[in-house]
Amino acid sequence: MSTSGKHPVKTSALLLALAFGLTACGGGDKAPAGGNEAKPTAQAGELAEKQEIVINNGAEPESLDPHKVSGVPESGILRQLLVGLTTTDADGNTIPGMAEKWESADNKTWTFHLRDAKWSNGDPVTAEDFAYSLRRVTDPATASPYASYLADAKVANAQAIIDGKAKPDTLGVKAIDPKTLEITLSEPVPYFPDMMVHTSVKPVNPKVVQELGDKWTAPGNFVGNGAYNLKEWAVNSQIVLERNKNYYDDAHTTINKATLLPISSPPTDVARYKAGEVDMSYTDLPSEQFQSLKQEMGDQLKVAPMLCTYYYEMNTTKAPFDNPKVRRALALALDRDTLVNKVIGRGETVAYQYTPNATQGDKPFEPEWKSWSKEQRIAEAKKLLAEAGYGDGKPLNFELLYNTNENHKNAAVAASSLWKEALGFVNITLTNQEWKTYLDSRRTQKFQMARGGWCADYNEPSSFLNTLKSGNSNNHAKYTSAQFDSLLDKTLHPDTTPEQRADLYQQAEAVLDVDQPQANVYHYVSARLVKPYVAGYSVKDPMDNWQIKNLSVLKH
Repeated sequence: MSTSGKHPVKTSALLLALAFGLTACGGGDKAPAGGNEAKPTAQAGELAEKQEIVINNGAEPESLDPHKVSGVPESGILRQLLVGLTTTDADGNTIPGMAEKWESADNKTWTFHLRDAKWSNGDPVTAEDFAYSLRRVTDPATASPYASYLADAKVANAQAIIDGKAKPDTLGVKAIDPKTLEITLSEPVPYFPDMMVHTSVKPVNPKVVQELGDKWTAPGNFVGNGAYNLKEWAVNSQIVLERNKNYYDDAHTTINKATLLPISSPPTDVARYKAGEVDMSYTDLPSEQFQSLKQEMGDQLKVAPMLCTYYYEMNTTKAPFDNPKVRRALALALDRDTLVNKVIGRGETVAYQYTPNATQGDKPFEPEWKSWSKEQRIAEAKKLLAEAGYGDGKPLNFELLYNTNENHKNAAVAASSLWKEALGFVNITLTNQEWKTYLDSRRTQKFQMARGGWCADYNEPSSFLNTLKSGNSNNHAKYTSAQFDSLLDKTLHPDTTPEQRADLYQQAEAVLDVDQPQANVYHYVSARLVKPYVAGYSVKDPMDNWQIKNLSVLKH
C-alpha cells in the first residue's frame, strides 16, 4: 500500500492448522478462523462520558471508494467504514471479519462462511455482495489502481479480465448461497485469507453503487458495513464518522464520534496535538523534533517497527533511468547511513532490500556492496555513469518528485545533496505536488524519479515484491524482468515449501539489486503521539491497521 507454501493441504490438516492459529505457510500467530470477532482491549480507568476522538489521518483522501484508492490515508478511513472477509485484531493478527470461518482442502478453492451482518442501511451483507465487489476491482471499467491485487492472489481469470480478454463475470468467485462465498484460484496460495484483509477487497453495496454511481461515497449516500458511518466530509478540512448502530459488533464499540483531519505538515500535526486539538497524531512525526519529543512526551510517543519501505523509484521508461547502469550508480552512491541516521533519525533501519526484514517468511538478502567503503561505492558509481556517457563533461540532470510534506522535502534535499557531494556532475531539480496530484503523476509516469513508500497489504514478502512484477498496477517505475517474474511465479508452485519460497524471495531481491528500479532507503518505524486518555491503542501491529472500534476515551 502506497504512503505506503506447502504441498497441497488436506482439509483436516488445514482446519487443524487454523484451529491452532497458524497460517498454512507456517507464518506467525493468527486467531482461529472460526473464532470470535475481535474484542476491544480491556481498559483501565473510568470511561469519559463523552466518547469522541480527533485523529490526524495525514492527507486529504483521493476517494472513499475502496476500489479506486491505493494509499495509506485512504485505508485509514475506509478501515472504519468497511469490513472485508477477514480483518485484524489490535496486534495485527488476521481474524474473522464478515466471514466467521473459512476452509480449503488444497489452498486453491477457498470457502468463506459469512456471519449474520447488515449494511448501515439495514440490507443484509451477502456472499453476492462480495462476488460483485471482487469483480468490480478487476473490471477495467473501474480503473482500480489495485486491479492487479486479485491477479497476484491468483484468483482464476483475474489477469485475463484485467487484460480485456475475459468478462468480469468469469472471475473465480461464486456465491453458493447468501452466506457462502467460494473463491477459486489458479495456483495454491496458502496465505490467501491474510490477503482478504486489504482495503481493495472490502465490499461495497451493489444496489447503492449501481443507483448512485460515483456519488455513492458522499455523506448521506455512503453505505458501509463497518463500525462507523460517514457523517460529514469537508474537503481539506475534516471527515466526521459516527457510530453505525447496524454494525454486527456495535455492542463492543465505545467511541461514538471520530473526526479525521488531513494535516500533511508534521510540525503542524505536533503543534495541534500539543494544543489539545488532536488526540492521536499521524505516524510521520517531524524528524527535527523527534529527540525532543521523546524527552518531552514520554509514554505519549508510541514507536514500533512497521512493515513499510521508503525508496526513490526510477521511471525505467524515460531517460536517464531507462539505463540500468544509471539506476545502479545512483543506488550505490546514496549515503543511506547519513540520510537515515542523521537526517531522518527516528529509529528507522537502513534498507538494503525492498522487503522489511521483520516480514514473516523473509530470508534477508545482503548485497555485496553493503560491506564496501563509501569510497568503493562512489568509485563504482562513477565507473557505471562513465559507461552510460555521463561525467564532468556531460552532467546527469533529472527531476525528483515528492508529495508535499516537510519530512519528504528534508529527505529529498538531503539525498540530492549527498548525490551531488558524491558524484559532482549531478544536477537534481526537486518538485513537490499535493497527494492526489502526486499519485496521478506516478501512475501516469509523469516523473523521472519519485519518492515512494510501500506498506504491507498483508504480512508476507509477496506483498512487497509483487508490486514490481511486469504489468502490476502498482509498478509505477514500469520495471520489467522475466527472471524476476519467473522467481515469484515459482513461489506458488504446489510443491514449493515455505523454506524454498523464502529462498526464491531472496533470489528475487538479488535480481532487484542488479537492476535497481528503485533505490531503497529505509524501513519505517511507526511513531505517533497518543493522548494518555486514549485507551486501547496497540504498538504490536506491524502494519499499523489501527481501528477506532478498539479505542475508548478515559476520564481526564
